[in-house]
Amino acid sequence: MRRGPRRTIRGHVIDSEHQFPLGYANIILYDKSSKAQITGTITDKDGYFQLTGIRPGIYTLEVKFMGYHAKTLEEIKIKPDQTDIDVGTIPLEQAVLLLEGIQIEGEKPAIEYQIDKKVINVGKQYTAVSGTAVDVLENVPSVTVDIEGNVRLRGSASFTVLIDSRPTVLEPSEALQQIPASTIDKIEIITNPSAKYDPEGISGILNIITKKGKLQGFQGITNLNTGLDEKYGSDLLLNSKGTKFDAYFGADYNKRVYPGKSKVESQTFAVDTTSFIYSIGDSRWERTFYGLRGGIDLHLSADDLWSLGLRSGGRAMKASSELDFDEWTDPGGTHTLYSNESSWEREGGYYSANMDYRHTFGKKDHKITGQVTVNRWNGEEKSTNQLLDRNGTNTSGQLSTEEGPSTRLYTKLDYSLPVSEKSRLETGYQSGLRRTEDITKMYDYNPALGEYEFKPEYSHTVEYRRDIHALYTTYSGEFGRLGYQGGLRGEYTDRFIELMGEDERFTINRLDFFPTAHVSYQDSRGDQLMASYTRRITRPRGWYLEPFLTWSDAFNVRQGNPDLKPEYIDSYEMGYQKKLGRNLLSLEGYYRMTHNKIERIRSVYDANIMLHSMENVGTDYSFGTELMLNLNEFKWWNLNLMGNLYNYWIKGVLYGDPFSQESFNWRTRVNNTFRVRTSTRIQINGIYNSPTVSSQGRREGFFTTHAAVKQDLINRKLTATLQVRDVFGTAKYESTSESTNFYSHRESSRKWPVVILNISYNFNNYRPDRQREEGREELEGGEGF
Repeated sequence: MRRGPRRTIRGHVIDSEHQFPLGYANIILYDKSSKAQITGTITDKDGYFQLTGIRPGIYTLEVKFMGYHAKTLEEIKIKPDQTDIDVGTIPLEQAVLLLEGIQIEGEKPAIEYQIDKKVINVGKQYTAVSGTAVDVLENVPSVTVDIEGNVRLRGSASFTVLIDSRPTVLEPSEALQQIPASTIDKIEIITNPSAKYDPEGISGILNIITKKGKLQGFQGITNLNTGLDEKYGSDLLLNSKGTKFDAYFGADYNKRVYPGKSKVESQTFAVDTTSFIYSIGDSRWERTFYGLRGGIDLHLSADDLWSLGLRSGGRAMKASSELDFDEWTDPGGTHTLYSNESSWEREGGYYSANMDYRHTFGKKDHKITGQVTVNRWNGEEKSTNQLLDRNGTNTSGQLSTEEGPSTRLYTKLDYSLPVSEKSRLETGYQSGLRRTEDITKMYDYNPALGEYEFKPEYSHTVEYRRDIHALYTTYSGEFGRLGYQGGLRGEYTDRFIELMGEDERFTINRLDFFPTAHVSYQDSRGDQLMASYTRRITRPRGWYLEPFLTWSDAFNVRQGNPDLKPEYIDSYEMGYQKKLGRNLLSLEGYYRMTHNKIERIRSVYDANIMLHSMENVGTDYSFGTELMLNLNEFKWWNLNLMGNLYNYWIKGVLYGDPFSQESFNWRTRVNNTFRVRTSTRIQINGIYNSPTVSSQGRREGFFTTHAAVKQDLINRKLTATLQVRDVFGTAKYESTSESTNFYSHRESSRKWPVVILNISYNFNNYRPDRQREEGREELEGGEGF
């Protein structure tokens, strides 16, 4: 038996070719003579590790990281009188083989589970390569996507989207639908972020990291795609990387058209009369997005980095339908038959500019960073609805418009100080200033004149101002195998809304506090156990607060609620990760409670006309577990099983009446990737989403299947991917809403299958820049309002 004081072995793991750190590499220590495993750990995000509690003796140290050759340090001697051992820098070589003249590199998994987040490697999502970020998210844990492209993170549509760790001027769902999958390197899912991050959003943060090259010199990549039903697009990325200066430029254009069908059955109840309306017909959804982006990094010195980034683009979204209507009442029974032609358009342009600076003080983790980001958006929205009799004559109609600019300014200053070798203090200031003007107008069709007439009583101008100032501090450290972090964030909100010319103003001045706590434990085998608590907030969006009526079409009118309170969320999580040879098991449990729950409520405005308003309906609870099993038993087959099971319960008071709704929800995904040959991959994904409830109704479940074939050509410089989505036509949207005075059932589906071919060409051996992104995460901090 060995005697003597316990020692520590420490070291640093890096990529041998490009010198960037390898975070989350496996470190295992064995007894030299018995070969027995003594202890183990993983490197931190900067590639550093330490093994504590080691007695004097002779050991063997093994270092492993996916996609790299393992390295073994054969003889590490610790003498009784020796101090702590530093094995220095350990370079790992990428696993590169030459088979029949074709270069094959070690592959990264489609999904990586890290201590504080899930990382989706988009290049491995073959069934989504020609789509958008929404299509990628459909295949990953924690996220649900319905047929209309609406994204939910752990059952909630309230989350924050960052692009390259910076806030975006676009709404979360619109930002995800606009970014081409082919321009994305990875997506980070952070469900319980620390106090350093903006607490906005019920369910956390989705951080979209776009591609940049990593090799010295000039490289690039371009993609072309085309598919059935007017689907086509392209993108280009050019990158130049030197020792003191890095620069990149990207451009993209994509158009997607989705034909479909729609059916709606509605009933409204008066004292002694029930009004019925039934509609069925064709629909069409069209999206066109385009953008430019570029940036430079200047390495002013070994300790100073200055960056400038620019992003500009636009969008045009259109939805139209041609429906046949049947309308009648009971008693009465006379049916009125007519047609409805409706169209909705939203278009506009945006730009974003950011400047960043980082200075390090020569000691690991001792640094100060600053960032300024300006976003500007100018959009127009137009909705037209016409009712035609059986002769095709326009009998009535409505036209509504909404336009106005939105400007947002974000600033932040962060400071990180290592208090000791194992502990760190972080503190900082962040602000988000927003200015928005919305001009809404409405016109009614006059059949006698054959033109639309302006309706001033339904036309308004609103000015919206919201300023948020925040201070935060976190303290993190280690105690043996236990890691911990505690944090507190304080935010002051100053909000002002004014209806121009109507002498109505709504003001909020509020101070909120958001505590966070994270702990982790790693045993000697490298298995990890994590637990966390965070408090978060969801603030009402602009139009949620507008106190006037706005007509959406002839059958729907909306009205905001200036008295809405923000949602406050208490979120608890616990996770366990275990490696089983080449396989990985991840199990997470979560409990989330949302106070002042905001929901869109429907009520009867008039016969067959629904009023949509926003209300704080009560409190909801989600209690569930996520399971992910990644199996790599065969070199030719990777199987990824994911499941999310949770119980959802919402209760409260609506229009003076108490209510309670509950459902058991489950979602499962099965992702199969087959390596048919060295240069050929086949991927088949199956997805099922169960039914779920809301305060006034229920959304039905659905199942869908996607498939793709990827073929590498010309020494992997050229890649062709054929993807087929919704192979069997089973994806659909079906929901029911009801209350004491109305009932509504809606079904919609899209033309299937969706078939797209993507051709990708890279020149000068383009590869994604993992090192650059690690550096950017330090520089940007990954948070924003």
